[in-house]
Amino acid sequence: MPHPIMFSDDDPVLARVREIALAFPESVEKVAHGRPTFRCGKMFAMYGGGTKKTATRPHLQRDTSVLFIADPAERAALEQDERIYLPAYMASAGWLGLDLTVGPVDWDEVTELIDASYRRIAPKRAVALLDAGAGPATAGGA
Repeated sequence: MPHPIMFSDDDPVLARVREIALAFPESVEKVAHGRPTFRCGKMFAMYGGGTKKTATRPHLQRDTSVLFIADPAERAALEQDERIYLPAYMASAGWLGLDLTVGPVDWDEVTELIDASYRRIAPKRAVALLDAGAGPATAGGA
């Protein structure tokens, strides 16, 4: 049985995340587990997620968020940010979630986090295209 769709195509935040993620060389969108995922061979970003239920914390759905693979050098600092959460099933593989409903969204920051995630999984040829200027704009542009 397929997962139910857990997003709305007319979500303006998804539209912005989609614009950023699909600007990366060779990136494509695929719905998986009921959510939009962005891939360049492997998945580098996902829109929406949730926290894992534990004995002391209930499962929390975070539909307006972006999941990304954290740069190991930045992971500890990111985890101190109140907007960051450990996504169910994916945190053990290095993924973090950024809740886009907490405070104003810094789209340059979102672009940078997705960029770092993309660079961790994309083939070298795609990263070379990105370094040559193909990809999303930053510094106010994205």
